[in-house]
Amino acid sequence: MSRNDAARRAVEAYASRLRACLDAVAAKEVAAVADRLHRVALAGGTILLAGNGGSAATASHMALDLGKSTRGRPPRPGARRIRTLSLCDPAVLTAWGNDHGYDRVFAEQVSTHARPGDAAVLLSVSGTSPNMVAAARAARAAGAAVIALVGHPGGELRALADLAVVVPSREYEIVEDTHLAIGHILTVYLKDALDRAGRPAVRRAAVRRAARTRTPRRT
Repeated sequence: MSRNDAARRAVEAYASRLRACLDAVAAKEVAAVADRLHRVALAGGTILLAGNGGSAATASHMALDLGKSTRGRPPRPGARRIRTLSLCDPAVLTAWGNDHGYDRVFAEQVSTHARPGDAAVLLSVSGTSPNMVAAARAARAAGAAVIALVGHPGGELRALADLAVVVPSREYEIVEDTHLAIGHILTVYLKDALDRAGRPAVRRAAVRRAARTRTPRRT
């Protein structure tokens, strides 16, 4: 077998595993998360996101998409803004890690920012990372919902979560790719849902503007 043939087979095998994993993700779990985040957004709550390593990049990516892309491109007039916060800023992580240990880098931020009605979206392939577990406990103590995106079987983080999406794989790369896809699914859903919710308000605002600018009739 040539190197090119081996590479092609590796590409095809990986793509096949990824497609199978995406197809196997429970749609009802993703839908439940979408609905909860929609309610948080409508109530003006904050969505906090965290992860380690590649999952940290995905958490920041999701924070960007949920906070910006849900407003449309270009942003729709009067589009609702979703409050999001990535907890993966290197300066913040190293400050908390230096003073309190890496296990507390997310929990301390959650304790600072989370309020009742908020949601903490925590990404972990294993579901056993001590700092993710600590963040979940801090979110519960603050009255925020815990949403876990994990790989199989989900570990302690799954057990602590109010809602969990369990990717049916133990392969880190496949789980991380699937988490990113789920983030995009949530973004697309929330953009459409918030657009539908905002249309009556936009129409009412247009009517009020028209009323203010209407020239009074002469009598």
